[in-house]
Amino acid sequence: MGEDGPDGLGAEARRRLEAATVVFGGARHHSLAPSLVRGERLEWESPFEKSVEAVVARRGTPVVVLASGDPFLYGVGATLSRYVPVDEIHTIPAPSAFSLAASRLGWPLQDATAISLHGRPLALIRPHLHQGRRIIALTSDAQSPGEFASLLTAAGFGQSRMHLLEALGGKRERVRACLAADFNLDDIDALNVCALEVVASSDARLIAFTPGLDDALFEHDGQITKQEVRALTLGALAPRHGELLWDIGAGSGSIAIEWMLADTSLRAIAIEQSAERAARIARNAEGFGVPAMKVIEGTAPDALAGLPQPDVIFIGGGGSEAGVTDAAIAALKTGGRLVANAVTLEMEAKLIALHAGLGGSLTRIEISRAAPVGGMSGWRPAMPVTQWRWTKN
Repeated sequence: MGEDGPDGLGAEARRRLEAATVVFGGARHHSLAPSLVRGERLEWESPFEKSVEAVVARRGTPVVVLASGDPFLYGVGATLSRYVPVDEIHTIPAPSAFSLAASRLGWPLQDATAISLHGRPLALIRPHLHQGRRIIALTSDAQSPGEFASLLTAAGFGQSRMHLLEALGGKRERVRACLAADFNLDDIDALNVCALEVVASSDARLIAFTPGLDDALFEHDGQITKQEVRALTLGALAPRHGELLWDIGAGSGSIAIEWMLADTSLRAIAIEQSAERAARIARNAEGFGVPAMKVIEGTAPDALAGLPQPDVIFIGGGGSEAGVTDAAIAALKTGGRLVANAVTLEMEAKLIALHAGLGGSLTRIEISRAAPVGGMSGWRPAMPVTQWRWTKN
């Protein structure tokens, strides 16, 4: 159902609504269609799982759920379908907020990035901020647009044009626009969408699509897998849809962060023994728009106990400590992948022994960078890295 309430409903939707013995929905949904509901009205409870249980408990009776727009696009339909068989669900979708916003702005929806920030961290927008991009973001409340504008301005995107679209499809509909840096819109309707035409300043925080991001983008104390080695390591880790990574000895969290940036379906757990570094990892995750990354403060192998079983493991620090590699190998799923990097002789010896016993592949990575030598330039080598790659059979 849209903000136009009964006026936007077709004959079938009206018929099913009138025949329902119980109608679930938010207070706003019920207020939009008071004349059509003849059965019991139930509002969503908190936590929402209680309402899901109430819907499932009425299996076999004609239950109607009122939802906004397209319920299978970040909506309640996607949630209910995890509990109710699809052949017991009949959906009559209305235009989504994204479709309505695109139509008001004249934007081809396939060329815009649609993202829901409703009840989710605004930081999720960060990886999408690229010069010339069009973004349509579903927000949480009346405060979200101002917070969104502040985030954009602080990240170097203050000259981006923000379109504020409120109560789309209803009598209160309104469309306004301003630059993010000049955001001064007030009296904002809680039901709103922000559309963005991205303009990046020369010092904007741009997050490239490729692995091996600039070290300067990360907050670190020197304990970081360097840019070139990180790119090669991400290639070795080979992220695949829906996989979970353990990053053991995470340092700055750069590997786990770039893993999650590869696809929104990916998950990562960063394990770090230093409290200071663990807090830094969390800040980096927020700054790169992957706030869902989990950070565990603790020392491996003890800190690994009870964690969800990983599909892939990276060992970048602390791997030479007793029991770490053994625990990682034991935890890994069959068919899972393990990549370990060594810069010390002790860890390199361990990787050589693992390679001899289990197989896999060993690679030596040597990087040199140009640096001043007197009044001229020369190659200054970085510490070589030995990398072991192995798949568990």
